[in-house]
Amino acid sequence: MNVLLDTCVYGGIIGDLRVAGHDVIWSGDWPEDPGDEEILEYANREGRVLVTLDKDFGELAVVHNKPHCGILRLVNLSSRQQAEICIQVLDQYGQTLQEGAIITADVDRLRIRPADAEV
Repeated sequence: MNVLLDTCVYGGIIGDLRVAGHDVIWSGDWPEDPGDEEILEYANREGRVLVTLDKDFGELAVVHNKPHCGILRLVNLSSRQQAEICIQVLDQYGQTLQEGAIITADVDRLRIRPADAEV
């Protein structure tokens, strides 16, 4: 799966995601932070699921109706847990994400907002 990790996600998980078969770009490698809207636009343009810790992307998608290829928000996870949970969600719900879902995941809970959910 094509994935864009937001700068706030621990860059150390890139290797784990790649070993799991995902094509990963980390915005932390970019020369400067273009801002949330541009990051979301880039992910959408490139057909990448956006993985973030930031709830602002959900607001952009839901309230401002910005197009996206799925958003996975990781909540209250240590750096070590980020890779494990991210891989589990991408493997189990990758198709749902690519259809435009927004998934919020923490250690013991998963919330899925399907692409066709009402505001």
